[in-house]
This record gives sequence, structure tokens and C-alpha cells, in this order.
Amino acid sequence: MSRFSDALSAFEGQHTIGSSSRFWGGFVAAVLLVLSYPLIAGTYSVIQTTVFLIWIFVALSLTLIWGYTGIFSFGQNAFFGIGGYLFAVIGGNLIEITGATNIAFLVAILAPALFGALLGYFMFYGRVSGVYVAIITLSMTLILELIASSTTGVAVGSVTLGGYNGVNTVPDLAFGFGEATISFGPVSMYYLVAVLLIVLYLALRYVLNSDIGYVLVAIREDESRTEMFGYDVRKIKLQVFTVSGAIAGLGGALYTAWGNFISPPVMGILAAALPLIWVTVGGRKTLLGAVLGAFSLQYLDATLASSVNSDYAVIILGVIFLVAILALPNGVVPRVMRFLDSWADERDHDQAPPQRGSVKTIDGEED
Repeated sequence: MSRFSDALSAFEGQHTIGSSSRFWGGFVAAVLLVLSYPLIAGTYSVIQTTVFLIWIFVALSLTLIWGYTGIFSFGQNAFFGIGGYLFAVIGGNLIEITGATNIAFLVAILAPALFGALLGYFMFYGRVSGVYVAIITLSMTLILELIASSTTGVAVGSVTLGGYNGVNTVPDLAFGFGEATISFGPVSMYYLVAVLLIVLYLALRYVLNSDIGYVLVAIREDESRTEMFGYDVRKIKLQVFTVSGAIAGLGGALYTAWGNFISPPVMGILAAALPLIWVTVGGRKTLLGAVLGAFSLQYLDATLASSVNSDYAVIILGVIFLVAILALPNGVVPRVMRFLDSWADERDHDQAPPQRGSVKTIDGEED
């Protein structure tokens, strides 16, 4: 039991929610539910849930860069779009040659990371911070959307970009080479996304509860003081920005392979604002808030769009966003978890036996 506790201790700490046996029991139950979902749901529900899970990658990348490091980035969807378009172009050109999308998938992760490193170098080593980072990253997102929208009739090899209509000749995700190729259909794609998301969540918990996690939080709280302690703040911010770009690019590759399609609106102003709403409502300073906020609000948005109207769905999400900022500035998940912890502590206290030597009177007080 002690070995098991020691193994879990690497993933526990004050920077992430959940460090008790009750939490890890709930985590295992949630993982089992996620993995068994295709067995009890129809194919359409599995496909829809897969895209909900894919967008959580963007939410987690934003939580890492904004919630923990304090860098307000509006450019996560730009990395998402870069990864998606590169997967579509490279995968569409090489699928007939290699029979798989290994190279396209790898480039879709590395290229956004490289782009993030290049942009981050000029921003952070140029001492750009605060709202100016948000302006630059938002401008970058809108410029990339404009470029992608202006590619009508442009062909890259055998792939036609299609401008605002997007790329609709994206191959399925396939790993391997030649005859030894594994192709992912709706159910297997769901399992791949779910497993990658679980691994990413645990990896981020490990990093954020290590020494580097304390440094990231220190940068968020007081950048100047952190630099006085001898940390190269610019280098650390650049590294985190690069990693967040890679995570968002991974989401973009999965999204493009999921729908065999990608179009410029994934980098539009509305798409760029949605992860901010998910993370803010869920709780930007916690990974669990990003996961639950992104999934629940996407589910709500899809339900409202199908039953009422997509315009009303956007309005309702905006109202939820405003209410969360005014009433729950730290997010819904941290507030709920604090309530559950308080309730559990009170229950354990009430159920605890009286101390030796104490006598309980009829009204329950101890003498």
C-alpha cells in the first residue's frame, strides 16, 4: 500500500485538485466509464463525444500557459489550426506512398511547437507581457484564418486547400507502414483520443506538482521576484509556450483526422474565444476544471444548438461566462471541490468515536 501511495505522490500536490483515496477512486471510476462508453452508446454518440474530448486538448494547453504560468494567450486555436492543416496536406500527399499518416501526425505536433517557439522567442525575449501577448496571439490567429480563407483553388501537391470551404480530402488516421498499418475508425479513434487525453492529464499533473510547477506558479504570481531568485523567466515562459503549442497541435491533428475535414473557422474569433470560456467557467488554475468545463459546456452547446438554435446557444454560453466571472471568479470546479472536501471532513468528524476519557451527555456534548 505504501508503494502505491508513493507512486501516486508524484501526481499529487497543491497545484492540482485531488490528493485523497476518494479522488483517485473517483478517477478510476471515471476512466472506466470513459473506456466502457462505446459499449453502451451508439456510433453517432461515440463520434460526437470524440470531438468533445479532442477539444479538451486545447483547453489543457490554455490552462498550462494561462492558468499556471499567467500568460494570457489567444493563440491556442492558431496552433490547433496549424496542426490540422499540416496533417491534412502532408497526410493527403503521403498516404498513397507510405500507406499511413505517421509523418503527417508527427509534423502536426512538432510544427506548432516550432512556430510557438519562434513567436515566443520574439515576445518573451522582447519583454512583451500582459495584454500585449493577448493582442499579438489574437492577431496571429486572425491572420492565419485570413490566409487559410484566401486559398481557394490553391493546391499543395494532390491536396486542394479550398479556401473558406476547407480541405475535405483528409485521410483517416493510420499508423504503421505498408501492410503493417493500423487504421482508426470511429470506435478505435475514440479510444485513441481517450487514452492520449488520460496520459496527457496525468503527465501535466506530474509536471505541475514537481519543482517546475512551483516555478510556473511563481512566475504567474510575481514574475519579477521569481527572476530575482535566479530563474530565467524568459526561457521558462518560452518552453511552456512551446509545449502548449504542441498540445494544441496534437488536438488539431486529431480533430482533422476525426472529421476528415478542416476549415478556416477553427481559427476564427468565435472558436478562439470558446476555450477561454471553458477554462474560465471550469477553473483556469486547475486541470480538472479545464477538462470538466470544456466537456460539459461543449455538451450543453451541442444540446442547445440541436434543440433550440445555435445563436441562442452562443448567447447562453456568454451569460454563463459572465456569471462565472462575477460569482465564481476561480471557477466552478474549485468551488465544488472545496464544498465536497468540507462536507467529507464534517462527516468524518461526526462519525469519529469520542476520545478516550470523554463522556457524552444526552444532548451530545462532551464532558
